[in-house]
Amino acid sequence: MHVIQGFLTLVARLAIAAIFLSSAVMNKIPQFNAVAEMMDSKGIPQAKIMLAGAIAFLILGSLSLILGFWARGGAFLLLVFLAAATYYFHAFWQIPADTPPETLQAERIAFMKNLALMGGMLFIVANGGGPWSMDARRQAAGQGSDAGEEA
Repeated sequence: MHVIQGFLTLVARLAIAAIFLSSAVMNKIPQFNAVAEMMDSKGIPQAKIMLAGAIAFLILGSLSLILGFWARGGAFLLLVFLAAATYYFHAFWQIPADTPPETLQAERIAFMKNLALMGGMLFIVANGGGPWSMDARRQAAGQGSDAGEEA
């Protein structure tokens, strides 16, 4: 059972990290100025600085999940990113009443998708990266842990 759990948690971490890492590498970095302008249009102060921070959170959080190194901290970075992105970009409750229904529906779906991803981040924060993570290897080797990190 330990092998199955290790394999499945590794695959889960990779699958979760893929959306965040690809968002940073394939969208936000190559289209930095366009993304910053869009953020500015949404009223986000100091959009370029905030975008640079978001990219750092996305990359560090993703790599943390992929490696299972400081997985709880990486998941927390991604949780913070998701909470901010969801509030600023998918606030369907603030959409004007005359908005086409398909636009409202798309924003609700994006909001719920992000809510589900936030649940995944909370799960990792609560449970760690699993038995096939660098955190678990460090703990097994007796080299310390991240505030009681358990496999």
